[in-house]
Amino acid sequence: MNWMNKMERKFGRYAIHNLTVVLLVCYVVGFIVSFTIPELLYYFTLEPGLILRGQVWRLISWIIVPPSGNIIAIIFILLLYSSLGRTLESVWGAFRYNIYIFSGFLFTIIGAFISYFISGGLIGFGGSFSTYYINMSIFLACASIMPNMELLLYGILPVKFKWLAYLNAAMLAVNFFQGGLITKIAIGASLLNFVIFFLNNKNMQPYKPKQVARRKKFKQEMQRPVNHYEGGAKHKCAVCGRTELDNPNLEFRYCSKCNGNYEYCQDHLFTHEHVK
Repeated sequence: MNWMNKMERKFGRYAIHNLTVVLLVCYVVGFIVSFTIPELLYYFTLEPGLILRGQVWRLISWIIVPPSGNIIAIIFILLLYSSLGRTLESVWGAFRYNIYIFSGFLFTIIGAFISYFISGGLIGFGGSFSTYYINMSIFLACASIMPNMELLLYGILPVKFKWLAYLNAAMLAVNFFQGGLITKIAIGASLLNFVIFFLNNKNMQPYKPKQVARRKKFKQEMQRPVNHYEGGAKHKCAVCGRTELDNPNLEFRYCSKCNGNYEYCQDHLFTHEHVK
């Protein structure tokens, strides 16, 4: 994804950090509204016909509509996606995670307008276009890069992400083929960000946890302070004490068999006693 790398270098500083927390706060607000003034949620849904009539706030307000009205389900969603979102953001970086989430929003809005025009201007299907499938795309993304990571189902049963992903994919397939045209568009549009990001999985290889850990370790090694000896020398043999200032032609290496950072000149690299 060279285009993504270029965008990140140019616009990465504008990324919203902890975006998941912002989204979950929106859910909490929507949940409070659904319990206190439930009829008000109607004015927040994604209704293209009403947007074209001037209710432009619906382009954003639909995000606060909670995917469930059950308090237990909402608590579960808050806990689960708080963890999943932070994980994706730490692995990909804030910019790529922002692109992933906002592209899901954009595709959902486009899908809603497509449904509106296909249905001949039908109004009332806004509830079909919610953040439910976008949340699903977050879970599928985590399962794709961390398939063997375990989730404690109901806080008791450990289940690997990949098995839950297979189950969710099967449920999505059933809903897609059994649902009507609007349902098909809603599912396809909301998950299009997942398809685009992972259609070519090798492009995301550098952002898998193992690769991220390797890069982090490498950066730590590179940031390790350089030894400075008397006279400003950077290398010193642990056996004879000579430095590059004594002989510019001397070569120095660290010994991988010694416990610690011991450096030796070319004359003692293979003849010294290993430090245990």
